[in-house]
Amino acid sequence: MALSQLFVHPLKSCRGNAPHQAEVTPQGLRDDRVWLASRADGQFISARSHPRLVQVGVTRQDDGRWCFTAPGMPPLLTSPADYRQRVPATVWKSAFSALHGDAAADAWLSHYLGEPLRLLWLGESTRVQKTTADTLSFADGYPYLLLSEASLADLNDRLDSPVTMRHFRPNLVVDDTFAFEEDEWQRFRIGAVEFEVVSRCTRCVLTTVDPDSAQPDPQRQPLATLLGYRRLEEGVCFGVNVIARNSGTLQLGDAVEVLDSALAFD
Repeated sequence: MALSQLFVHPLKSCRGNAPHQAEVTPQGLRDDRVWLASRADGQFISARSHPRLVQVGVTRQDDGRWCFTAPGMPPLLTSPADYRQRVPATVWKSAFSALHGDAAADAWLSHYLGEPLRLLWLGESTRVQKTTADTLSFADGYPYLLLSEASLADLNDRLDSPVTMRHFRPNLVVDDTFAFEEDEWQRFRIGAVEFEVVSRCTRCVLTTVDPDSAQPDPQRQPLATLLGYRRLEEGVCFGVNVIARNSGTLQLGDAVEVLDSALAFD
């Protein structure tokens, strides 16, 4: 088994970047979910309600600034140094504080999505993970999401129109497993970094949004198919939520070793 893909989403719900290597930190891959689109009260928005977010590209520049791009919009350059005002932020039931500051970035985001919005920077996060004392980014609830290529292939065999890994927004993708084998993993290692599986990942309507066109699927695929055979006790599950037990750098092709699993092989 090996690490076959890496994805970093700098803005929550934005288009993912696919680097060849990425730094592992307790709160997630470096630069993952460090920006957030929110309303004035700090309540987050995502592509569940604003599908066009998936077409926003975000890259960190060599000078420390960040470049935001979107269809029909001029590029936006903004610097974390301009984000100094600590304001309330909320992601689901998690309330914490984030940084606000660049009025031009707010205007850019508001114009693109057609309503008054703020762009928030994570900064030194005050948000704490559910299962550890480590801080967390603007991710839904866990710092890492892992999927296997075999699980996606199993799903695509059931669909009339196949979907991509990008529909599910993982951070870590592994190859050469059985379909849904990752559900049974408890601890595993990628390269020199050890991870622990915390839970299976429940899926929502965001999986039905095409990552290129931003159009929701009229048949609610692939969620409708997942509902038929992946409805587990927690909900409709696809992938696993993961925490890192140490830091390091991951590279595509790194070996994946399962350290503990509920599956037993003779």
